[in-house]
Amino acid sequence: MTETATLPTEGLLQSVFIVEMDRQMRAIDSYGQYDKLSTVELLDPFVLTKEKKQAIPIIGDPDELVVARIKAFYNAISALIESECGLMAVPLVNLTHEGFGRALITVGKLVVMDRTLRDVHRFGFPSLSKMKDEADKILSVALELIGEHSKVAGL
Repeated sequence: MTETATLPTEGLLQSVFIVEMDRQMRAIDSYGQYDKLSTVELLDPFVLTKEKKQAIPIIGDPDELVVARIKAFYNAISALIESECGLMAVPLVNLTHEGFGRALITVGKLVVMDRTLRDVHRFGFPSLSKMKDEADKILSVALELIGEHSKVAGL
């Protein structure tokens, strides 16, 4: 792990999203391998600096750990949507073996997020702060859609 790549502040580590990401990542660890890791160490695979990204081949198939991290990211956003609006948010990540696919989050019959995923073997963010910013954008758009279409979201 490179400390300079993440440079988290205490405020960032205490944010609702980072706490939820920590919870989601620990939930997928059925063997307790993550028990001794700090939050920064646990979320470090999400941080892809330019150097780390260049070390990953342009074409490649995602492994199970990468797919699990992608699912944890969208699960965390879904959990935050649920906590904000009180309606169940369901994430769906559909990927081919080549790393292409789609991520959706639905609330009731309403699709609140729809992302095309490409080259998921290179899934990551320049920093934890950028990851939180991206999640916050998705969350705010989703909550706005739920507010505008509350009837559909409640179905």
